[in-house]
Amino acid sequence: MPTTGFRARRTGRARDGADGATPGRAPEALVLLCSVGAAAATVAQPFALGRTLDLLLRDGTGGADGAAGRWLALSAALLVGELLLDSLTSLFTGRCNAVWTASVRSRAFDGLLRAVPDRARPFTPGDVGTRLTLNAADAGGAPAARAALAASMVTPVGALAALAVVDVWVAACVLAGLPALALVLRTFARDTGASVAAYQNAQSQLASRLLEALEGAATIAAAGTGARERARVLEPLTRLDALGRRMWTLHGRALGRSGVLVPLLTLAATAVGGLRLASGALSVGELLAACRYAQLTAGVGGAAALLGAVVRGREARNRTLELAHMPALDYGTRRLPPAGPGDLELRGVRVVRDGRQVLRADGVRVPGGTTAAVVGRSGAGKSVLAAVAGRLIDPDEGHVLLDGVRLDRLTREALRTEVAYAFERPAPTEGTVAEAVAAGPRRVSPEQVREACRAAGADGFVRRLPSGYDTPLSAAPLSGGEYQRLGLARAFAHAGRLLIMDDATSSLDTATEHEVDRALRHSVRPGTRLVVAHRPSVAARADLVIWLEDGGVRAVAPHRELWETADYRAVFGAGAAGAAAPGASAARRAEPEEVRP
Repeated sequence: MPTTGFRARRTGRARDGADGATPGRAPEALVLLCSVGAAAATVAQPFALGRTLDLLLRDGTGGADGAAGRWLALSAALLVGELLLDSLTSLFTGRCNAVWTASVRSRAFDGLLRAVPDRARPFTPGDVGTRLTLNAADAGGAPAARAALAASMVTPVGALAALAVVDVWVAACVLAGLPALALVLRTFARDTGASVAAYQNAQSQLASRLLEALEGAATIAAAGTGARERARVLEPLTRLDALGRRMWTLHGRALGRSGVLVPLLTLAATAVGGLRLASGALSVGELLAACRYAQLTAGVGGAAALLGAVVRGREARNRTLELAHMPALDYGTRRLPPAGPGDLELRGVRVVRDGRQVLRADGVRVPGGTTAAVVGRSGAGKSVLAAVAGRLIDPDEGHVLLDGVRLDRLTREALRTEVAYAFERPAPTEGTVAEAVAAGPRRVSPEQVREACRAAGADGFVRRLPSGYDTPLSAAPLSGGEYQRLGLARAFAHAGRLLIMDDATSSLDTATEHEVDRALRHSVRPGTRLVVAHRPSVAARADLVIWLEDGGVRAVAPHRELWETADYRAVFGAGAAGAAAPGASAARRAEPEEVRP
């Protein structure tokens, strides 16, 4: 998107999943396979150990054929196999967490960049940061936790089946206590879900308030409101503390209840097994295996930690992927006619926000090659018109045409190559100054970068940087006005047949702004200019003025003609001057000599 907000460069690794693709089930399947293998080895060990013990007790030597030795070797092999599989499980879990976290984070980030700007505005920077960091990490851990949870069920189920083979009465005793453990897990999962969602929301509130305070640190210091601001920022901390305590309480309660039930079940199974041993129905080795299987079966209660991770990951994934699912613009298949002048037209355009009409424009035409200033009081709809004119947003009704083609029918490449934007606050990024200016839909040569910087009045201070155009932006001590001029340079370098400047010179002094306007007319690719203006000097230099009032177009005319209207002069705070001396004399007092209307 050709804006002056410098987009961060993404490497191939960071793009994983950016197109909606996921790592697939392979990483999770590897975790599941190794976990199940380790569980199977765990289930097999008690039987092998019990068999070994029976053989050794029967004749003290293991038999002439060395059967006890073979069973003992099998037990050792199962133990080593379990250790190896556990190690592989840890390795694949780490990889699974990494690739899924990258995928969820990339999909959310890509959705945020593709979203209609108005739909992304409710997400504060702190909220977005929390979703892309903490929440994305929790969401990335869910697939491996889900696989481990599924594998953890293999151990109790397999142990119960093996116990039934060893002795059905001991198995029945253990089975009778399993519903109580299942109820503990069900209650834990239900209560944890709501607590986790509330906890993650509180985290976002805290992060949002902290970023707001950091952005306004100078104002807070000047006003002496540090204590009040600190209390405001930390206010969600009380709720976060309460929710965190509740989550740990639920977790501890689940572990505590299962910790009581498991020994009781094991004790009951041991008692039944002892009675069966006394009656001759069980051997010593079988009793050993039965007791161990009873412990493994009752260990289903230990799944609470994994269940908590799955629940936490599910809630975090829902929060993070809200960014990926935000509405994005759909593009068509048409292209603009070659060598078009950039004729811009708004037909029956209407934009509604929260039930209120914020823009209505019908029959507004900006001839190709002209400069139109968009003028109006705060809230009149200037930025909305600028967004609609370049299709950052679609109107709720009507259409915008560029050289006779509706913008919503253009391909993404055709639209973003021919429509460039310059904004009030270009966002810095990584890379050098030259790379930041060159980044965009067009291939820009180093010489074109320098020409664009000269046109934007940025060449002088860029050359004074430690490495000139090769200076990394992170090492360039630039002011807000200098950043704004770099944003203008980028827009100039990629200017197509329509250039929209949304308050893009607000940080420039009047003389620099006039120089930029002169360069824009003579040094930048010819085309149509749509300029959101707050100063009468900007409107005076435009060929045409679109005057907005309460979201509607009140008039479209040259600045000189509109200046005769007191309401128009009042937009610039020039009502008193206009009343004293209407017409050109008022304009002379309101503006520098070279820009009189």
